[in-house]
Amino acid sequence: MQLIGMLDSPYVRRVAIGATLMGLDFEHRSISVLRQIEQYRAINPLIKAPTLVCDAGGILMDSNLILAWLESRVDPAQRLWPTQGEAYRQALHLSGIALVACEKTVQHLYETQLRPEAFQYEPWLSRIRSQLVDAWGLLDAACAQRRTTWLCGDTLSQTDIDVAVAWGFNQFAQPGLSDAAQTPALTAFAAQAEALPAFLAYPVDRT
Repeated sequence: MQLIGMLDSPYVRRVAIGATLMGLDFEHRSISVLRQIEQYRAINPLIKAPTLVCDAGGILMDSNLILAWLESRVDPAQRLWPTQGEAYRQALHLSGIALVACEKTVQHLYETQLRPEAFQYEPWLSRIRSQLVDAWGLLDAACAQRRTTWLCGDTLSQTDIDVAVAWGFNQFAQPGLSDAAQTPALTAFAAQAEALPAFLAYPVDRT
């Protein structure tokens, strides 16, 4: 398998770390959807990151769909989502918040770095920043209230990956946008995850 996309995308990174922790063999190819458009187009004409090139042929895209397919290929013990009903719901809830934070960071990045300043719409940017504050507040509270090693128990889950990756992406891609001092529990939690070998193998700042 080949995972196509840059690690400064949280969606590529969450797949890379998740696949690694599931024990799956894959090759990561760091191809940019912005700087290497034609090379990416040759793999996926929709130029969508992440793209997974499957061993049997064909491609998959969208990080949620890719991760769902990867989980179907491993033994239940290797899967990264909780299996109990309420734990699963809570995991999906927190991952959903983390993915919203990723989306809003991307929107703020595009608005402030790709759109000319004369065409930027401040009420929209203000709304994005407000959504980020709320998302980080919810995740910080969840991290502060946990009584286990990780958010869904003592075993690392996809939710832990998503929360740490979302925070790392925000701090890397939009430094100063979100104040780490306002979310001490989330910041500490993300640092705990980032120290793991699977995270270190796929750092957000790898070029």
